[in-house]
Parts: sequence; structure tokens; C-alpha cells
Amino acid sequence: MKKMILGVLGVTLLLSSCVSQKKYAELEAKAKEAQDLLNSATVKLNTCLEEKATATSRMQTLEDQNAFLKANNQELINNMGNLTTLTTKGAENLEKSLESLQEKDLTIRKLNDAITRRDSVNLSLVQSLKGVLGNLDDEDIEISVEKGVVFVSISDKLLFRSGSYNVTKKAKTVLGKVAQVVNNKPDFEFMVEGHTDDVPYTKGGVLLDNWDLSTKRATSVVRILQNDYGVDPKRMTAAGRAEYVPVSATEKSKNRRTRIVVLPKIDQFYSMIEEGMKDPAINK
Repeated sequence: MKKMILGVLGVTLLLSSCVSQKKYAELEAKAKEAQDLLNSATVKLNTCLEEKATATSRMQTLEDQNAFLKANNQELINNMGNLTTLTTKGAENLEKSLESLQEKDLTIRKLNDAITRRDSVNLSLVQSLKGVLGNLDDEDIEISVEKGVVFVSISDKLLFRSGSYNVTKKAKTVLGKVAQVVNNKPDFEFMVEGHTDDVPYTKGGVLLDNWDLSTKRATSVVRILQNDYGVDPKRMTAAGRAEYVPVSATEKSKNRRTRIVVLPKIDQFYSMIEEGMKDPAINK
């Protein structure tokens, strides 16, 4: 475009001397028109270049944003996958925890049921003993339940003479009533404990001390239960505790006693648990 204008100007100058004033004016007008066109085209070109630069910059920005959004979207997808995995694992762990709690709760309920059954049996045993021994003086015999074990404590003056291990006739009647009850409870074992006060044994003979006296008294009771009243000896244990398990610090007479400890068999207790497991009320 510039070359064209220069050429026109050159021609104008060349011909200015040989053309008429009118012709010169026409050429000059055309040159001005060409210059105006050039200026206008230049402005448009610059505007286009600026718009192109702006568009290019905007396109680059959009491409960067698009790349960022794609990366962010992929990260979200990955996080959703991880969250789904964690949620699934959490649900599984929660389900396992609930199952474990249900199992523990069921076990506790079964144990409580077994304990309730055991206590019911003990209560029945106590009622039976009190029924046959109810006419005796409360100071001579005491029946109690402690920690699931039934205790029958018989005073020394009812069973033996002082320093002796021979059972009195009156005591044999009492032991007969006890035997009547325990024979009706074949699932229980029991231990006969002899207890003395802390006064040393000094009568000599075959007995050396309170250990011997307490043990001998226990075996005397066991023999009567076995020989006179048919109690199975495999269910009985004889034990001497001497003066080392007192029940009173001031009344020695209370410490001189023979105690029958009725012991539920361990396998019987487990049988109660197994029976409880079969109970529809527990397993529903």
C-alpha cells in the first residue's frame, strides 16, 4: 500500500510540471483518499491485533481453568471413591461391632438366666432345709446363702460335748433331717467344715491340737451321713478349719461350730447355661 502511494506521489511530482492545474488537483485528491484508506486500514489492523491478543489471552485463561477443573474433578472422583471405600469399610466395621455387642448381650443374658436358675435352686434348697429344721432354736442352727452357696451352720453345743468329736444322739436327729434334704438334691456336692475357738486343745490322746479336733469332728459328721443316712460319700468332703475362720471376736461359742457348705457342681452350672441357650425367650 505504501509503495503504491509513493509511486503515485512520484508520478504526481513527475507530471506536475507537464500537467494542468486541474489534473494535478485530481491526482492530489486521489492521493489523499488513498492515505485515508491506509490510515483506516492501519487502525483496523491494530484493533484486530489487540482483539486477537485479548482473545488469545482469554483462551489461554480458559484452557488453564479447564485443565484445573479437569484435575479438580478427577480429584473429587478419586476422593468419592476413597470415601465410598471408607464408608463401606465403616459400615462393615459398624455391623461387626453391632454383631459383637449383640453376642455379648446375649451371653450376659444367658449367664444372668443361669444365675437366676441357680439362685432359684438354692432358694428351693434353703426352703427345704428350713422346712425340716424349722423347729430348732435359731441359736443352734443357721441357714444362709452367700454368693450362690448355701451354708448350714450348726452350733458346737448341739453336735458335740466339750472337747469331744463324738456326735450326740440329738445331733444325729438333726443330721438325719439334713440328709433327707441333700439326698433329694443329688446334683449338689457339699463340704462339712469343723471349726473351733482359739482356746488350745489340751486333753491329749490321739488329738494334738485344734486342727485335729476340727477335722475329727468333720469326719464324724460325714461318717454318720454316709453310714446312718445313706448319703453318697462321693458327694462329700470333710475339712478342719481349726480356729482360723472365726465369726465373732467376742463370743467364742459362736466360733465353735460345724458348717455344711452346699456346693453346686460346676458342670451343673454350665448345664444351666446351656439350657438357657435353648430357651426360646432368650434366643428370640
